[in-house]
Amino acid sequence: MTIRHISVQQAQQQQAKGATYLDVRSVQEFDQGHPQGAFNVPLLHFDPATGQMRPNPDFLPVIRANFPPDTSMVVGCKMGGRSARACELLSNAGYHDVTNVLGGFGGAPEHGHVGWVQAGLPIETTADASRQYDTLQKNSSGSR
Repeated sequence: MTIRHISVQQAQQQQAKGATYLDVRSVQEFDQGHPQGAFNVPLLHFDPATGQMRPNPDFLPVIRANFPPDTSMVVGCKMGGRSARACELLSNAGYHDVTNVLGGFGGAPEHGHVGWVQAGLPIETTADASRQYDTLQKNSSGSR
């Protein structure tokens, strides 16, 4: 299985054509700013007790409850690492139209990837409730 990778500009073009932008950063990161129109399903949660990130056990159940397997998704995080892992998980779970966004929201200059912010692409600091993790998670709890 090969994960496709695209730039933030290509991700925005795909989104304009109907692809879903899936932001897999933590809720706190998402709330500080995210690509316009993005949905938030964290791959990892921040654990205040340890100060570390821990896997989100509900990642795939929440995705399955909210997005059919044929959904075209561009998957982003802060720099492109978590989103690459999320693409692998999604692909293994039967989602075949998933693409990793290189550079993510914040950029990965050491790898030569411009982020959404640096590219000057549209950003929001508030999301429609239907795109926030709390709502997406509630949608999944009824389907278990």
